[in-house]
Amino acid sequence: MSQLHLAVALDGAGWHPAAWRVHRPAILTAGWWAGLVAEAERGLLDFVTVEDSLAPPSELPGVPVDRADRVRARLDAAVIAARVAPLTTHIGIVPTVTTTHTEPFHIASAIATLDYVSTGRAGWRAQVSARQAEATHVGRRTVPALHTARPDRIAEVVRPLFDEAADVIEVVRRLWDSWEDDAIIRDVATGRFVDNRKLHYVDFEGEWFSVKGPSIVPRPPQGQPLVTVLGHATVPYLLGVRGADVLYVTPDSGAHAAAVVSEVRASERAEGRDGVPLRIFGDLVVFLDPEPGAAARRKRELDDLDGAELTSDAFVFTGTPGELADLLVEWRAAGLDGFRLRPGVLPDDLTLIARELTARLRERGLFRSAYPGTTLRETLGLSRPASRYAVAGGAA
Repeated sequence: MSQLHLAVALDGAGWHPAAWRVHRPAILTAGWWAGLVAEAERGLLDFVTVEDSLAPPSELPGVPVDRADRVRARLDAAVIAARVAPLTTHIGIVPTVTTTHTEPFHIASAIATLDYVSTGRAGWRAQVSARQAEATHVGRRTVPALHTARPDRIAEVVRPLFDEAADVIEVVRRLWDSWEDDAIIRDVATGRFVDNRKLHYVDFEGEWFSVKGPSIVPRPPQGQPLVTVLGHATVPYLLGVRGADVLYVTPDSGAHAAAVVSEVRASERAEGRDGVPLRIFGDLVVFLDPEPGAAARRKRELDDLDGAELTSDAFVFTGTPGELADLLVEWRAAGLDGFRLRPGVLPDDLTLIARELTARLRERGLFRSAYPGTTLRETLGLSRPASRYAVAGGAA
């Protein structure tokens, strides 16, 4: 049996709204983030994602939070990633960047730069911004009032944002390809630093924007850094099929996971996706403790502090690392390639994921004892793609 892929999603003090009350963590310091990523790397995890948004954090995407007793501050995810990348050597680093309010040229430059400073371990979680409050922070456009839409109309309301996101991903990928791998020649004798024949215009014309190119950043070490998307329903699943390498989904049972995987695979066939199949990761919020029952008690105490039971878009697991390993094995049989775990409290649950869960999986022959390569694509078993322009040939 092939081995599981494991990632962790890092957000502030953890995914429980009261997590900040446990250790009063210094979430606005570089040391906090460096320590978390180092712990994940010691556990040989595939990669970490770093959450971001243009509005205060919320445990439910698209739902604003006005409570003063919850974390309402965060640092920029791409800047955190650039800070911690040189401090690590193997683990992938995947910041979240919105596709709705960030120009694709800037995203392509930032993630390519991250791939250079991490020596080939960069990725990007492409996220749609559907909140009106985020649009007002930027001030260039309006977005539909999602909270007033009827549930049966949500897909209709958000579909244009996801169609736009698909265009953003396509342009970012073209910009990464716009320099051929050997475009920089550094020929001192002739005084030529770059071979201009190997730089290409991307010439994208779409409904929302037009981009000429080429990129200002040469083709990154991985050629194409990892592109990931979180999806809860058909519309975001389609975005993953059209443009991503990894899709995070949120099943609530093994049967549900099988249904989601079946829908995504059918969408791949319908869209004519060829080449490497989409990697599908299950997302779970996790509270762990070696003592049976203790994790559930810890979560209840946090719920009491917060004054409400934790709600999440993802399944909430409480139990021992061994019990979580059992669940992952069961859900993996549904066709999932791996899991992105959201620690309820940092660093507590991350530490048990990195040290105890991986040990339980390794005992079953389901998790690695060393990193298989040096790049994130190698860790995930993905080849390095050739530049589409180099394949097509022709000068800019």
